Amino acid sequence: MLSLRSIRRATVAAVGLLAGFSALAQEQVLNLYSARHYQTDEALYADFTKATGIRINRVDADDAGILARLRSEGASSPADVILLVDAARLWRAEAEGLFQPLKSATLEARIPAKLRGKDSGSGSQWFGYSTRARVVVYNKMSVKREDVDTYEELADPKNKGKVCTRSGSHPYNLSLFGAMYEHLGAAGAETWLKGVVANMAREPKGGDTDQIKAVASGECGIGLTNTYYLARMLRSDKPEDRAVVEKVAVVFPNQNSWGTHVNIAGGAIARNAKNRDAAVKFLEYLASDPAQAYFANGNNEYPAVPSVKLANPALDAMGPFKAELIPISVVGANSVAVQQILDRVGYK
Repeated sequence: MLSLRSIRRATVAAVGLLAGFSALAQEQVLNLYSARHYQTDEALYADFTKATGIRINRVDADDAGILARLRSEGASSPADVILLVDAARLWRAEAEGLFQPLKSATLEARIPAKLRGKDSGSGSQWFGYSTRARVVVYNKMSVKREDVDTYEELADPKNKGKVCTRSGSHPYNLSLFGAMYEHLGAAGAETWLKGVVANMAREPKGGDTDQIKAVASGECGIGLTNTYYLARMLRSDKPEDRAVVEKVAVVFPNQNSWGTHVNIAGGAIARNAKNRDAAVKFLEYLASDPAQAYFANGNNEYPAVPSVKLANPALDAMGPFKAELIPISVVGANSVAVQQILDRVGYK
């Protein structure tokens, strides 16, 4: 027979166990699928948890892997927030119904309209949190700046045999080409892309860093890159990187017309989010001044919130520039038509 003391001990233990279960049940969590993988993100997430008590469970993959996973998981997906790193990919996910709209006074006040998904009345389906410019790098010994200060000149016969890019179907190029489609129209964009193909020094290959190196080596005279790839090399202490950046120069195209193309990294609430309140808090947090500094500087990008300024020596060295005003949502929507043009003109 149990003694009164034993019963009391068992009761206390049971109460403690129930309290533990209750705490677990009340714990707030956020399931994040992220295509970002930068060291500063750790501080970003830690500060959010400290401020809100919401614990973040993170799945890291590239954009394509995240979208494939969301499609496969369907309604059973645990994802609450999705972070992707390109406008064309954000648009594609929205078109496939993988996101849900969010109406947020905080985000509408902080994030410029051109860096948000289209608002159909119930809110935007995604929001940009950092930006990067698609710039031209050129060999200082073989190319004149005035010959590459517009995107249109990439197709000019004067630059025949000088142009190098990564695959035309890569989202970074698709976004630029989507902007050019908007500026030039369908026929004009096709003529332009045909000219770019005719001016190539070699078939498209590699990533943006490879284009910078090819320009420095003289394999190409001109290349396209996102600003953060060049910024990484400018901030590098490696002698080989320093040797590359000394041989190239950068130009922000179309400063006397519509401005330089800008792409984004952005976030959205997953279609089947189980923790929507936590997701809203997280997306609004990403627009705060401290989070913007973490988010943008983690990849040498520019903050989406105009009032936030970064002390980034590499970006400062490139100087200020005028960005184009086309809404990113329009650029993404043009990607389907652009891909068809790429096939026709033989842009691999």
